Amino acid sequence: MGAGERPLSEVKFLTVAEVAAVMRVSKMTVYRLVHSGELPAIRVGRSFRVPEQAVHDYLRDAFIEAG
Repeated sequence: MGAGERPLSEVKFLTVAEVAAVMRVSKMTVYRLVHSGELPAIRVGRSFRVPEQAVHDYLRDAFIEAG
């Protein structure tokens, strides 16, 4: 495990709808980010789950780039 990684049992996964609410964007935008590889996700059946930390990392990195 790397320095920032947690055991899988401690990782909180969010649905696409939850990610969209946190980021204040549409679900389609979240799907685009997942399919482009900008936002890591795992597939569970026909839906995706995004690690909560990945959302925070994405927003932090996007904020720094915009500044």
